[in-house]
Amino acid sequence: MKIVENKKVVVTGGAGFIGSNLIEKLLKQNNKVVCLDNFSTGKYENIAAFLNNQNFTLIKGDIRDLSVCQNTVSGMDIVFHQAALGSVPRSIIDPITTNESNISGFLNMLVAVRDAKVKRMVYAASSSTYGDSKSLPKYEDKIGNPLSPYAVTKYVNELYASVFAPTYQMELIGLRYFNVFGPRQDPHGAYAAVIPLFVKNLITHSSPKINGDGSFSRDFTYIANVIQANELAATIEDIDALNTVYNVACGERTTLNELFSHLKELLCKYDPKIGDIEPEYGPERLGDVPHSLASVEKAEKLLGYKPTHQIKEGLSEAIDWYWNNLK
Repeated sequence: MKIVENKKVVVTGGAGFIGSNLIEKLLKQNNKVVCLDNFSTGKYENIAAFLNNQNFTLIKGDIRDLSVCQNTVSGMDIVFHQAALGSVPRSIIDPITTNESNISGFLNMLVAVRDAKVKRMVYAASSSTYGDSKSLPKYEDKIGNPLSPYAVTKYVNELYASVFAPTYQMELIGLRYFNVFGPRQDPHGAYAAVIPLFVKNLITHSSPKINGDGSFSRDFTYIANVIQANELAATIEDIDALNTVYNVACGERTTLNELFSHLKELLCKYDPKIGDIEPEYGPERLGDVPHSLASVEKAEKLLGYKPTHQIKEGLSEAIDWYWNNLK
């Protein structure tokens, strides 16, 4: 697999979960990496290990400020745009801030990348774009109506990219992430992702709360698969692979009840008492899609993407980090 090496690279949202994992990999491959983050959701501890690396530069700034975006991308080879306000519930509560970050901020980055003549931008898209589409698996060219303000913003990103690419001769690739998990994922706060939240509950002997009856399913995707997809998107030279979007997932779905069982089994090795914990069930969450399953055929064919971790392999690899960091 071709990797990103000896390049000048920007990672927006680099202090976040996905961004910091991407930076770690890029620094190991002799890249000069600039991290742009406003720390609204990113954390200093995620990038603490990089601060003394001479190839790492931290810029504390906001993508909602065009001048910050322009100064950050000047002279760069590749931009990995990971910065966004995630979370469907957050977007329902505060759609204005979500819009400002995810649409205005994205547009600022496109303009900055265009003006600086950066060779390529790979950006984080989202499986939320599939909205109310009931067909499974999800194919990139068949989407439904969005079910949340967050989903609207991520779809608008794709629309802007599809206009900017031909209009300004840019190379833009969107990656629709499906339920990414792994080390550095925040279990705290109102909008914590389900896996670290379940793990934190189990470690502290409290019952995880499942929205609905636990039959809702997701295509949980380990962080290593996401890093692979980003590198492939940044290095692919085939013109047919550019200026489009790809699903980044495993092509396998897991119900929330199955997820709970997997986590309980793995954590019992550290604390047998966890085996006695049962979940609590509550109402379904507004804006949630019942089932999500990706086709990764397009990414396999055009990018050479091949997931290295299905959910059990990913959880097994991440479980030590969860145990040591989520207590």
